[in-house]
Amino acid sequence: MKIPRIALAAYGFAILIVVVDQLTKAWVLSGLDLREMGRVAVWPPLFNFTWVENRGVSFGLFGDGSARWMLSAFSIVVAGILGWWALKADRRLLVTAIGLIMGGAVGNVIDRIRFGFVVDFLDFSGTGFFPWVFNVADSAITIGVVLLILDSVLSERAAKVGVAAEKS
Repeated sequence: MKIPRIALAAYGFAILIVVVDQLTKAWVLSGLDLREMGRVAVWPPLFNFTWVENRGVSFGLFGDGSARWMLSAFSIVVAGILGWWALKADRRLLVTAIGLIMGGAVGNVIDRIRFGFVVDFLDFSGTGFFPWVFNVADSAITIGVVLLILDSVLSERAAKVGVAAEKS
Protein backbone atom coordinates (compact mmCIF):
# COMPACT_ATOMS: atom_id res chain seq x y z
CA MET A 1 0.00 0.00 0.00
CA LYS A 2 1.33 3.39 -0.98
CA ILE A 3 1.05 6.04 1.70
CA PRO A 4 -0.20 9.36 0.30
CA ARG A 5 2.25 12.21 0.60
CA ILE A 6 -0.22 14.29 2.61
CA ALA A 7 -0.51 11.47 5.16
CA LEU A 8 3.27 11.49 5.53
CA ALA A 9 2.94 15.12 6.66
CA ALA A 10 0.61 14.03 9.48
CA TYR A 11 3.06 11.32 10.54
CA GLY A 12 5.90 13.86 10.35
CA PHE A 13 4.01 16.27 12.63
CA ALA A 14 3.30 13.42 15.04
CA ILE A 15 6.96 12.35 15.16
CA LEU A 16 8.07 15.96 15.65
CA ILE A 17 5.67 16.41 18.58
CA VAL A 18 6.75 13.14 20.21
CA VAL A 19 10.44 14.06 19.89
CA VAL A 20 10.02 17.63 21.21
CA ASP A 21 7.71 16.43 24.00
CA GLN A 22 10.08 13.71 25.15
CA LEU A 23 13.16 15.95 24.89
CA THR A 24 11.55 18.66 27.02
CA LYS A 25 10.46 16.09 29.59
CA ALA A 26 13.96 14.58 29.66
CA TRP A 27 15.38 18.06 30.23
CA VAL A 28 12.90 18.73 33.04
CA LEU A 29 13.68 15.35 34.65
CA SER A 30 17.45 15.27 34.21
CA GLY A 31 18.84 18.66 33.27
CA LEU A 32 16.61 20.88 35.37
CA ASP A 33 15.99 18.34 38.18
CA LEU A 34 12.50 19.80 38.49
CA ARG A 35 11.25 16.69 40.29
CA GLU A 36 13.54 17.49 43.20
CA MET A 37 13.14 21.26 43.04
CA GLY A 38 9.37 21.28 42.60
CA ARG A 39 9.19 24.73 41.02
CA VAL A 40 11.46 27.06 39.08
CA ALA A 41 10.45 30.67 38.55
CA VAL A 42 10.88 31.57 34.89
CA TRP A 43 8.89 34.78 34.55
CA PRO A 44 7.28 35.30 37.94
CA PRO A 45 4.46 35.32 38.63
CA LEU A 46 3.10 34.62 35.12
CA PHE A 47 5.14 31.59 34.06
CA ASN A 48 6.97 28.90 36.03
CA PHE A 49 8.15 25.35 35.62
CA THR A 50 6.23 23.31 38.18
CA TRP A 51 6.52 19.56 38.72
CA VAL A 52 3.20 17.73 38.41
CA GLU A 53 2.70 13.98 38.13
CA ASN A 54 -0.59 13.65 36.27
CA ARG A 55 -1.84 10.15 37.07
CA GLY A 56 -5.30 10.70 35.65
CA VAL A 57 -6.92 12.75 32.94
CA SER A 58 -8.30 16.28 32.81
CA PHE A 59 -9.72 17.83 35.96
CA GLY A 60 -8.31 15.08 38.21
CA LEU A 61 -10.45 12.23 36.88
CA PHE A 62 -8.84 8.85 37.67
CA GLY A 63 -6.22 10.80 39.63
CA ASP A 64 -5.37 7.80 41.80
CA GLY A 65 -3.60 6.13 38.85
CA SER A 66 -6.09 3.26 38.70
CA ALA A 67 -6.75 3.81 35.00
CA ARG A 68 -3.10 3.88 33.87
CA TRP A 69 -3.34 0.93 31.48
CA MET A 70 -6.86 1.75 30.30
CA LEU A 71 -5.77 5.32 29.48
CA SER A 72 -2.63 4.02 27.76
CA ALA A 73 -4.62 1.56 25.64
CA PHE A 74 -7.19 4.23 24.81
CA SER A 75 -4.45 6.65 23.69
CA ILE A 76 -2.85 4.00 21.50
CA VAL A 77 -6.21 3.18 19.89
CA VAL A 78 -6.91 6.88 19.29
CA ALA A 79 -3.46 7.36 17.73
CA GLY A 80 -4.07 4.34 15.49
CA ILE A 81 -7.45 5.63 14.34
CA LEU A 82 -5.92 9.04 13.64
CA GLY A 83 -3.11 7.38 11.70
CA TRP A 84 -5.71 5.58 9.56
CA TRP A 85 -7.70 8.82 9.14
CA ALA A 86 -4.54 10.56 7.91
CA LEU A 87 -4.44 8.06 5.01
CA LYS A 88 -7.88 9.32 3.91
CA ALA A 89 -7.37 13.04 4.63
CA ASP A 90 -7.09 15.46 1.75
CA ARG A 91 -6.86 18.88 3.44
CA ARG A 92 -3.70 20.40 4.89
CA LEU A 93 -5.40 21.81 7.97
CA LEU A 94 -6.98 18.44 8.72
CA VAL A 95 -3.67 16.63 8.30
CA THR A 96 -1.94 19.12 10.60
CA ALA A 97 -4.64 18.64 13.25
CA ILE A 98 -4.42 14.86 13.00
CA GLY A 99 -0.63 14.92 13.30
CA LEU A 100 -0.66 17.18 16.35
CA ILE A 101 -3.28 15.13 18.18
CA MET A 102 -1.62 11.85 17.27
CA GLY A 103 1.80 13.06 18.42
CA GLY A 104 0.41 14.43 21.67
CA ALA A 105 -1.40 11.19 22.43
CA VAL A 106 1.73 9.12 21.81
CA GLY A 107 3.92 11.52 23.82
CA ASN A 108 1.69 11.19 26.86
CA VAL A 109 1.25 7.43 26.53
CA ILE A 110 5.03 7.02 26.57
CA ASP A 111 5.03 8.72 29.98
CA ARG A 112 2.17 6.60 31.30
CA ILE A 113 3.95 3.41 30.31
CA ARG A 114 7.41 4.52 31.54
CA PHE A 115 6.48 6.31 34.76
CA GLY A 116 2.85 5.52 35.55
CA PHE A 117 2.00 9.21 35.16
CA VAL A 118 2.31 12.04 32.65
CA VAL A 119 5.00 14.63 33.35
CA ASP A 120 3.46 18.12 33.36
CA PHE A 121 5.58 21.20 33.97
CA LEU A 122 4.43 24.29 32.01
CA ASP A 123 2.66 26.48 34.57
CA PHE A 124 0.86 29.67 33.56
CA SER A 125 -1.36 29.72 36.67
CA GLY A 126 0.11 33.07 37.70
CA THR A 127 -1.88 34.70 34.90
CA GLY A 128 -5.10 34.03 36.80
CA PHE A 129 -6.73 32.73 33.61
CA PHE A 130 -5.16 29.31 33.17
CA PRO A 131 -4.83 27.23 36.36
CA TRP A 132 -3.59 24.00 34.77
CA VAL A 133 -0.04 22.71 34.49
CA PHE A 134 0.60 20.99 31.16
CA ASN A 135 3.29 19.80 28.72
CA VAL A 136 4.17 19.95 25.01
CA ALA A 137 1.98 16.91 24.20
CA ASP A 138 -1.03 18.49 25.91
CA SER A 139 -0.44 21.69 23.96
CA ALA A 140 -0.28 19.77 20.68
CA ILE A 141 -3.52 17.94 21.46
CA THR A 142 -5.29 21.19 22.33
CA ILE A 143 -4.05 23.02 19.24
CA GLY A 144 -4.88 19.96 17.12
CA VAL A 145 -8.47 19.85 18.40
CA VAL A 146 -8.90 23.58 17.72
CA LEU A 147 -7.56 23.07 14.17
CA LEU A 148 -9.86 20.06 13.72
CA ILE A 149 -12.88 22.20 14.64
CA LEU A 150 -11.65 25.01 12.40
CA ASP A 151 -11.19 22.58 9.50
CA SER A 152 -14.69 21.22 10.04
CA VAL A 153 -16.21 24.71 9.99
CA LEU A 154 -14.21 25.80 6.94
CA SER A 155 -14.93 22.62 4.98
CA GLU A 156 -18.66 22.89 5.77
CA ARG A 157 -18.65 26.51 4.66
CA ALA A 158 -16.82 25.61 1.44
CA ALA A 159 -19.32 22.83 0.76
CA LYS A 160 -22.26 25.21 1.23
CA VAL A 161 -20.69 27.77 -1.08
CA GLY A 162 -20.17 25.06 -3.69
CA VAL A 163 -23.80 23.92 -3.42
CA ALA A 164 -25.08 27.50 -3.65
CA ALA A 165 -22.97 28.14 -6.73
CA GLU A 166 -24.36 25.02 -8.41
CA LYS A 167 -27.97 26.07 -7.74
CA SER A 168 -27.65 29.39 -9.54
